[in-house]
Amino acid sequence: MGHIVVKNLFKTYVTTINGKENPICVYDDFNLSVEKGEFLTIFGPNGCGKTTLLTIIAGLIGPDKGTVKIGEKSPAEADVGFIFQNFDDSLFPWRTTLQNLSFPLEVRGMPKKEAIKKAKGFIKETGLTNLTGLENSYPYQLSGGLQQLVAVARALIYKPDVLLMDEPFGSLDFQTRLFLQDKLLGIWKKTEVTIIFVSHEINEAIYLGNRMVLLSKRPARIKEVIHNNLPSPRSQSIMTTVEFLELKRKALSIFTEEMNL
Repeated sequence: MGHIVVKNLFKTYVTTINGKENPICVYDDFNLSVEKGEFLTIFGPNGCGKTTLLTIIAGLIGPDKGTVKIGEKSPAEADVGFIFQNFDDSLFPWRTTLQNLSFPLEVRGMPKKEAIKKAKGFIKETGLTNLTGLENSYPYQLSGGLQQLVAVARALIYKPDVLLMDEPFGSLDFQTRLFLQDKLLGIWKKTEVTIIFVSHEINEAIYLGNRMVLLSKRPARIKEVIHNNLPSPRSQSIMTTVEFLELKRKALSIFTEEMNL
């Protein structure tokens, strides 16, 4: 049995158009299993329910029917880190880099001085050399990429059961996006946390994941699971290899068929 198990998931939203209720079925008996320590990426059409799936796994909203288990825990009982699309609101503007990193430890009862020391050690331990010298900087003094790097580190510093990432690099420029992809893979290798990463960029979804789940249009189902056996550690140059391009061709073929493109 997987570390994260989504079983018989049903979810419907009701919208009102011209005074008439309009039910939208997002999931209809959906199932997913994610192994412990896995890096799973999810790719699918706009509006198919990718964000909804993450918010249900996080326990932020409940399913209409079905169950979600993280280990033996419910989402409400598990330690779940969640990084949203908009990183502007993910850090406390009145706290420095170190203070932002130490915050999850402090709210779990660790004394402030010990939490700050742990945050310094985490920067060194995970190879986040880009943050060296910026420990006392406030978010507004950091670039968008470095703000998101701090947000990722803060979500991982207390070693959550799982980290959910909802298109976290989507608003960043191309170069910063590549930089953060490699940093994320490095941190994941060191922490071995289970990650579910939603992406709308096909190269990113293939590059990061052990497996890539391709979702259909609503009501979402798993159209295909693509296993990624590309060598690790990876570098961006792998995207030019025959093996990578074949995975991309396969994924795009399935996606365009689903979208009738």
